[in-house]
Amino acid sequence: MNEEKRNPEKDLTEKIKPSRVLLPVLIGLGVVAYMFSREFSWEAFNTLSFSKFSAFWLLLSCLFMGLRDLGYMIRLKILSEADLTWKQAFRVIMLWEFTSAVTPSAIGGTSLAVIYVNKEGVPLGRSTAIVMATSFLDELYFIIMFPLLLLFLNTDNLFNIPHAEEGSAWLAQNILYLCLVGYAIKFLWACMLTYGLFYNPRGMKYFLLKVFKLPILRRFRGRMNTVGTDMVNSSYRLRTRKWNFWVKSFIATLMSWTSRYWVVNALLVAFWANAYGWSEHFIIFGRQLIMWILMLISPTPGGSGFAEFVFKEFLAEFIPGAGVAIGIALLWRIITYYPYLIIGAIILPRWIKAKFRSKE
Repeated sequence: MNEEKRNPEKDLTEKIKPSRVLLPVLIGLGVVAYMFSREFSWEAFNTLSFSKFSAFWLLLSCLFMGLRDLGYMIRLKILSEADLTWKQAFRVIMLWEFTSAVTPSAIGGTSLAVIYVNKEGVPLGRSTAIVMATSFLDELYFIIMFPLLLLFLNTDNLFNIPHAEEGSAWLAQNILYLCLVGYAIKFLWACMLTYGLFYNPRGMKYFLLKVFKLPILRRFRGRMNTVGTDMVNSSYRLRTRKWNFWVKSFIATLMSWTSRYWVVNALLVAFWANAYGWSEHFIIFGRQLIMWILMLISPTPGGSGFAEFVFKEFLAEFIPGAGVAIGIALLWRIITYYPYLIIGAIILPRWIKAKFRSKE
């Protein structure tokens, strides 16, 4: 019995081993150093000018990240029906983001998020419902935004990468197809969540277990059994919520993800204020949505290395000089990624001690 109680703690402590935190940092900085060694140019960096105006936009980019986290916190408050305080919501978000930062993008922090919410005093069934609802809302954002981008933006501007390196030419030529595949996977998952959470959770669990009996998928069957059980436990609570509950939750989701993407726009304006019109800003925004879909295939923790590389490839045409593009990519990660590694590494050990060991 004690061993069962220790399992969540064991899962969490494995996430904060020095190698878990250092690995994404080393990978990310290693890739940046490699790209710098190939493409660094003093002439390109000399085109940069820093002013009070630059400082304002850099501060604004940090503010966008703050709004992103605030959106997540508001969503947690809504989904928990105010059972979580603002402090607890902040703590859950930081722990969740830390776990995402030290695991491959396809895994993320969702697998442990139920523990984070539950240990803040929310019953296990409701914690599961909250986490499943966040997954549903995140997928809904992508499902809505991607077609809107295709509808309102020129697809040639959105998917054509004119400055792609020779080694990434295949990626540049097949971005549209990769995005359509990624979108199809997200759409399928969202449909399964919708059916499983709101209509027939037991039927969906049965279907998942049957599919994951296939030899190629069998090793994931245990995880799918957990997902199916979570759907069953979450279904009743979620499908009895009123429409305004979901509208408010989605608005918070919209605020969070959109703020995250506008970080790059603010960074670019900080150094090249007169270089972009509204059309360029929306193309930059759209490229980031595509980048995020592609980052799902990254095998590295938090997309380290892959994120910096994709950033340079996708946004280089909006930045004068490849060497500068790499520098902006590093600055982007310093604002949007590394803070979660630092904050999580500080919070998580203390949180584990308070939530697990104090009860032994």
